[in-house]
Amino acid sequence: MRITNSKWWLPATVMSALLVTAPAPAQEGKPAPAPAPQADAGRRDTLGPLVPLDMQVVVNRYQGDKRVSSLPYSLAVNANDRTVSGLRMGARVPVPRGATAPPSLPPVEYQSIGTNIDCFARTMDDGRFQVNIVIEDSSIYENVPGAVQPSTDEKAPVFRSFKSTNTLVLRDGQTRQFTAATDRVNGEVVRIEVTLRVVK
Repeated sequence: MRITNSKWWLPATVMSALLVTAPAPAQEGKPAPAPAPQADAGRRDTLGPLVPLDMQVVVNRYQGDKRVSSLPYSLAVNANDRTVSGLRMGARVPVPRGATAPPSLPPVEYQSIGTNIDCFARTMDDGRFQVNIVIEDSSIYENVPGAVQPSTDEKAPVFRSFKSTNTLVLRDGQTRQFTAATDRVNGEVVRIEVTLRVVK
């Protein structure tokens, strides 16, 4: 009788057990799919419902204690809206190009003057409103007795400009001074007032 070398022999039952319990070869896993992007709820949903506001902006100019001009503006603003409410009011003034301008150009060019206002508002937890306002104002200097006049050709207009960006916290019906600044050329003081009213 021939005996098989025990070094290379294993019972069939043991071989079966090894085959059953042996781990399967590692599979090259596919990368997990990226999660679907969340739908953008939008700024409007984040800030809250729309609240209609009436924003009153008044640009006052004073020479000493005397008010020399007062220009009121009104904007319809929706608090918590994604868009910025804006107002553009002005004109275009012809300005001589001067003797050194090339003859191919028109003798005058036009300069825009006027008032630009941009406003955005959102509600706060205490019922007040946070209001962001940008105001730009430009105009032509006028002769003011006793004021220092710029040295320039009398035929050419001299422009002045003003710009301010600020954030106010207002309640319904409240008025606040937006800013105050003194013009160094003619000494005028610019004071801007803002009034907020909720539209019922």
